Amino acid sequence: MAKRMMGMATKAAALGGLFFLAACQTGSNVAGDGAGASASGIAYLQTIRSEHGLPPLRPDSTLERAALQQAAYMARSGKMEHTTGWGKDFAARMDDNGVAGAAAENIAHGGMEPAKLFSMWMNSAGHRRNMLDPRFGKFGLAYVREAKGSDRRYWALVLGR
Repeated sequence: MAKRMMGMATKAAALGGLFFLAACQTGSNVAGDGAGASASGIAYLQTIRSEHGLPPLRPDSTLERAALQQAAYMARSGKMEHTTGWGKDFAARMDDNGVAGAAAENIAHGGMEPAKLFSMWMNSAGHRRNMLDPRFGKFGLAYVREAKGSDRRYWALVLGR
């Protein structure tokens, strides 16, 4: 009986260790921080576009991946810019991510939630123009936190056809 209990305890400890490793792996994944942010942007973008007589944008995983890539680059470098440190401008990044046709990008940095973010972009002529461009039908939104536990984020919104 004692031998059987020891075997069960060993299995439970091993299984608990696997769960701990899986949780650590997920928690330490920087890119996962803002993955799925497109879901939080749908309502804002639909409202913005419908108020201007435009059809809604739908989330797109390719555009979200491109946005997350840029947000992660900005968070790592501490710079808010459209060009990366490895010399990739917006057009080259879109090409590398398989984004064909017209596309645009809005970026931001700060301790803001989506409501403030979209309000800020709507009050900026260039960002507003991107979100109201009738050529676009899809979007991807992502952010990466400035540092672990920080409320400051690097945001990227990529719009495309």
